[in-house]
Amino acid sequence: QEQLVESGGGLVQAGGSLRLSCAASGRTFSSYTMGWFRQAPGKGREFVARISWGGDNTYYSDSVKGRFTISRDSAKNMLHLQMNSLKPEDTAVYYCARSLIRFAVLDHEYDYWGQGTQVTVSS
Repeated sequence: QEQLVESGGGLVQAGGSLRLSCAASGRTFSSYTMGWFRQAPGKGREFVARISWGGDNTYYSDSVKGRFTISRDSAKNMLHLQMNSLKPEDTAVYYCARSLIRFAVLDHEYDYWGQGTQVTVSS
């Protein structure tokens, strides 16, 4: 059964770093574009970053560009999000998701989601 499980969230002070991970089960992980989204309290789900199935193409939202880095290890079926210089406005539940669309950035372009991991950045 296909499954995505996020981990690595927590509480960190502003300016700190966290590394999120997403473990994917299933034999077709390497065939999918993978993305990270986040949802803050009272707000809609927001695109954060995505990486192509081969790992050769990445794309970030303007709000995280230069601070976050998305990567994948297809041999281990793992997706990561390195988050540096964290800000209080980065506080949200972070979700990983998969898509068959190479340059997917909209949440309806992703067909399978993890359960999310909470990131809280204190000021």
